Formats: sequence, structure tokens, C-alpha cells
Amino acid sequence: DMGWIRGIYYGVFHAVSAFCNAGFDLIGNFSSLTAYRGDPVVNLVIMALIISGGLGFTVIRDFVTNWRKAGRLELHSKLVLIITALLLVSAFLAIFVLEFSNPQTLADIPWGEKVLATAFTATTPRTAGFNTLPIDGLRQSTLFLIIILMFIGASPASTGGGIKTATFGVILVAVHSIIRGESDAVLFKRRLPQYIIHKALAIIIISIGLIAFVTLILCITEPFDFMPVLFEVVSAFGTVGLSVGITPGLSAWGKLLIIFMMFVGRVGPVTLTLAFGQRLKPVNIRYPEGRVMVG
Repeated sequence: DMGWIRGIYYGVFHAVSAFCNAGFDLIGNFSSLTAYRGDPVVNLVIMALIISGGLGFTVIRDFVTNWRKAGRLELHSKLVLIITALLLVSAFLAIFVLEFSNPQTLADIPWGEKVLATAFTATTPRTAGFNTLPIDGLRQSTLFLIIILMFIGASPASTGGGIKTATFGVILVAVHSIIRGESDAVLFKRRLPQYIIHKALAIIIISIGLIAFVTLILCITEPFDFMPVLFEVVSAFGTVGLSVGITPGLSAWGKLLIIFMMFVGRVGPVTLTLAFGQRLKPVNIRYPEGRVMVG
């Protein structure tokens, strides 16, 4: 449709945009990749690039080095791959069920397109920003699911944002150990250090607090409902780029807050991780242990 030169340029641009989880496109009219909803080549290639860019360069290097023997992968790589697979599969199943009868998305399209569109919609919240279904046509339940996926985001040392899959995975392992009454959080016969768990918890709490604060301010100052505002804020924090279409209607201060969230979402979690990145130094004096009631 475009000719060789323009077609190659578009292909390279969108491939780089997908791998870098940027979400920028040259299609125009705020349509993203909706015109290619039924094209398996475009969908599968873009999804593969999004996932690859979101895994993180550490995981990619580890996988390339030890691809013949998965057992030799680093603990970090195993955790990232497992959480990524769980998120993709669970998101695919949930979105397919939630949107199957929605006339604005999946209801009236062929089965092949249903599967492709669902898979793409399950992949793109990993901070990619592309879409083949109209985001403003999704049901509220699906929007909330996508908000959760955008909040989790990609993996450490990747091109994506969010709190990161490894952070989410560490908390899941820690919660599992608490439920089982175990004193140590163990994953693949390896004990996770307490400072790693504390770091993950700090990242999640600070991120939730920041999102809640900005969402509250925008709900007060902007004439939009809660769900669209929360969606835009989390999308900005996760550096995703998905939108339900309210951002152009925000006031100047509202847009500045969204810009601020984009900046903090890209720099904040990384900076926080680096700030707590050094191993805790042993101290010669420790205070007596105190107990409080929780839960």
C-alpha cells in the first residue's frame, strides 16, 4: 500500500517503537494499529518485539547464553519469565471472556481476529502503547484489568516502565511464604534476602501512593469520571501511552501532572531501586525488637 521505501521506513520505525516499548506510530488519527487488527504478521511481530523489549537485557543475555539448558538460567531470569508468562496467559483469558460479547470490540469480528486482538490487547499493557482495539470501547472491568497490567509493567533493565515484574514476583513469593508460615521466602531453592523484599515493598507502596495522590487531584480539578482519570494516570506512570481519550481535554495543570507522572514513572522507580541497591551494611548496635498488631 505504501511502496517499498515508505513501507521499509514504516516497518523499521514501528519495530524500534515496539521493542523500545515506546508505542509511537505513524498511522495517524489516533488509530494506532487498529487497521491491522486482522493481520497476523503485523500482530505477531509487534507482540514478539514488545515482549522481547520488556524482558530486560539481563534476561535476554542470560537466555542467549544458556538457552540449551533452562536450569542454568539465573534466578532473576526464571522469575521474570514465569511472571511474564503468567501475566500474558491470564490477561489473554480474562480479556477474551470480558470482551467476547462487547459489540464495540470483539463481538462482531471473525474468530481469528478475536484471538489476535485479544492477544495483542493482553500484551500491549506491558508499557508498549499500541492498540488494535479501541480503548474507549472496552468495558470497565477490562479497563481495570489493563490498569493492573500497566502498573506491573515490564521487567528490570528493560525498555518498559511500571513497578516491574520481578518486584511483583518477589512480593508474591513473600506473601506465599507468609501464608505457609515460613520464615524465609524461597524460590527455586534459593532464599530471597530480606532487603530485596523490603525494596520491592517500598517501590509498590510509594508507587501506589503517588498514583492515588495524582488521581485524587485530577478527580477534583478535571471534569472526568474516576476510571478514565485513573487509567490515564497509571498509563503515564507506567510510560505505556494507552489512553481512553481524555488527555486532550485536560486543563494545562492536568496535563502537567500527567507529564510529571511520565517523568516519575520512568525515573522514580529506577532511582528508588538504585538508592536502595547497595547491600545493607551490618551495624554494631541493634535496638530491641518490638511487636505491633497487624491485620
